[in-house]
Amino acid sequence: MDVYRSCASIAVLRPAEQCSPTACMPTFEMLLLHKPRKNDAWQLPQGGREKGETIEQAAVRELQEEAGITATVLGKSEHVYQYQFPASYRRFRPDNVCGQRVEFIMALVDASTHVQVDNREIDAFVWVKPSELSQYLKRVEYRKIAQAVMEEATRFSSQR
Repeated sequence: MDVYRSCASIAVLRPAEQCSPTACMPTFEMLLLHKPRKNDAWQLPQGGREKGETIEQAAVRELQEEAGITATVLGKSEHVYQYQFPASYRRFRPDNVCGQRVEFIMALVDASTHVQVDNREIDAFVWVKPSELSQYLKRVEYRKIAQAVMEEATRFSSQR
């Protein structure tokens, strides 16, 4: 029987300002990480959940491993992203994992937080405003989920 790999992702926001010629408004930026690969290289910090871990524990661990930072967890998102692996990828898997089910944690860091990637698994990072997501996230379905999680995290952050 085919199963989906359990994956934890973390939407990390930091406070920022969006300025026009007349005023600056507080807003948030979200952390995206770049994997050294050809397609779908930009994504939120994420990775597989290890045995015994909760989604929150896995997301916090992945953030530390991939970006070298810790964050204040705001909560778990209501959004889930589930997809099938391409047949070309599945051919090389020795198991019955047919795809991935990604659950999201929302978190907040200070504006001065210093990201440190390992230059192996992750080779770059960027902080983006909501209007900039489409420049980095090319897969429409994933971009819509990331935007929805960012909006949800922004609501949580604003209530703090």
